[in-house]
Amino acid sequence: MSKVKNNIKLSVFEVRIKEDRCKGCQMCLFYCPGKCLELSSKLNKKGVKFAQYKEKNNCIGCGFCYFICPEGCIEIYQK
Repeated sequence: MSKVKNNIKLSVFEVRIKEDRCKGCQMCLFYCPGKCLELSSKLNKKGVKFAQYKEKNNCIGCGFCYFICPEGCIEIYQK
């Protein structure tokens, strides 16, 4: 699946977060250039609000969230 913007075909990416490993540091939210992540209103097993992927977003697959996450709980997939 791909998006078309200005007659250019763009890849579509999806971010998956292992919610129970997230410690809620929000570093991924801060460094995401597309602002594709948000803090959940729910708590995980650690008792913290975890990062989650927004449904409608502008993920470019840059990997900033993947590399910055100290817990290694973020994965990026191309659709």
